Amino acid sequence: MSELVVTPAEAAELKALHAAVFHKPWHQRLLAPVAVFATLAYVVFCGLFFDLPRVFAEAKWDRASVYIADWYSWEAQPRFRFKDNAVELEWTRSLLGENPSPDWIETTGPHNYTVTFGSAADQVEISPSNVIAVVAGQRYRIPISEAGAALPENAPANMSLKGGRVTVDYGFIGEAEIRNSQVFVRHRYLGWPNFFFDTGSPFFGMDTATLWQTISSGEQIDKRMPNWQLMLVEFLYNSEWQHLDVWQKLLQTIVMAFCGTLFAAVFVFPLIFIAARNITPNRAANWLTKRLFDLLRSIDMLIWALVFVRGFGPGPIPGIAAIFFTDTGTLGKTGTETLENIDDRQREGVKSVGAAPLEVQRYGVIPQILPIFLSQVLYFWESNTRSATIIGAVGAGGIGLKLIEAMRTNQDWENVAYMVLLILAVVFIFDNISNALRSRLIGRQS
Repeated sequence: MSELVVTPAEAAELKALHAAVFHKPWHQRLLAPVAVFATLAYVVFCGLFFDLPRVFAEAKWDRASVYIADWYSWEAQPRFRFKDNAVELEWTRSLLGENPSPDWIETTGPHNYTVTFGSAADQVEISPSNVIAVVAGQRYRIPISEAGAALPENAPANMSLKGGRVTVDYGFIGEAEIRNSQVFVRHRYLGWPNFFFDTGSPFFGMDTATLWQTISSGEQIDKRMPNWQLMLVEFLYNSEWQHLDVWQKLLQTIVMAFCGTLFAAVFVFPLIFIAARNITPNRAANWLTKRLFDLLRSIDMLIWALVFVRGFGPGPIPGIAAIFFTDTGTLGKTGTETLENIDDRQREGVKSVGAAPLEVQRYGVIPQILPIFLSQVLYFWESNTRSATIIGAVGAGGIGLKLIEAMRTNQDWENVAYMVLLILAVVFIFDNISNALRSRLIGRQS
C-alpha cells in the first residue's frame, strides 16, 4: 500500500481552506483543559464540603465486615452467667434445637465449661471464680471485679477492653466477651441455619440418607398426610425462613410491577397523541397534557407510594398506584417526543389517498411509534420489578416489606441475603426476557 505524501504547498493550501479547524481561537483550545480542571476542582470541593477524609477515618469498617459475614454464615450465642457461686448456661438464640449440646462446649466439672474456637490452642475456660482465655496456646487469666473485667498483663493483640468488658477475638470463628456477670460467646458457622426445616420440625437434623428413607419407606409421622407431603409442608412453613410467605411476597412484587406498568401504558397511549403538537394542533390541549405528565413524573415513585399507603393502607394497591402514576408521566414524556419526531412523509402518503383522520393515525403514525413505545414499556416493566422492592419497604407490600422487617431485627442477615438473591434472580430473568422482546420489536436478531 502506497503512502499518501502531502507536499508543503498542499499542506498550506489545506490549512488555508480549513482555517477554522487548524487555527482555533485560544478560548476554544483551552475549553477541554478548563473543563477537566473544573471537574477536578468540583470533586475536591465536594470532598471538603462533606468532610470525606474524616468520614472515611471514622467509618466502622469492622462492623461492615461483620455484616457481610452475617450474609453467608450464622452465630450460636450461648451465655455463661455467674449466679450464686455457680455458672449457668443459657442460649440467647438457639438455632441448634432444644437442649443444644455442641461439641465445642465441654463440661469439665459441675460448674466448669470449656469453649473451643477451632482448636485446643484457642479456648475459654469458665468457672465460678476464674475465667482463662487461651490464645495461640498461651493462657491468660482475666481479672474480674465488681467494676468489671480487666485486661491481663501482656495481653495479646486480639484482646481488647471497653466499658468493663474484655473481648477476645478469635477471628471468623467467633469471640468471647467477658463481663463481671457473664461470659457471652459468639461461635460462627458457615452456611444458612435450618434452611430446610426449623428446630420444631420432625425432619430437623436429618441427613440426606435418613430423610430419603423417612419419606420413602419410613413410618408415617402424621396420620393426615404421607411423609413426603409433610416434608413439603414443613419446608414451606419453616418458621425461621418462611419460604412460602417470601415467595408469595416476591410474586406480589412481580404482579405490582406488571399491573402498574400495563395500566400506565394503556392509559398514556391515547394521551401522547393529544400532547404531540404535530398530531393535535391545539396548543391548550398540548400544554395541559404535557403539564400533567410533568406533574406525575416530577414526584418520585417512593413519594407516591408514601401518599397512597397513607390513603389505602399497606398492601399492593399503593404500590401499583405509585408505579402507575410515575410511569404515566415518564412514558407520556418519552412517547410524546417520539411522536413529534416521526417521519411525516408516511402520514402524508396515507392522507393523500383520502384516508380518514383515524386511518391516518392507524396506518401512518402507529406503525412508526409502536415498536419504540412497546420497547420503552418493556424497559419500564423490567425496571419497575426493582423499584417495586423499594416502595414495598415503605408499606406498599411485596418482598420489600419482608426485606425491611428482616433488616430491622439486625440478626436475620442470612434471611436478607436469601431475599436479595431471589430478587436478583427475578431481575435477571425479566431483564433477559425484556431484552429479547425489545430486540424483536425493533427488528434486530435476539
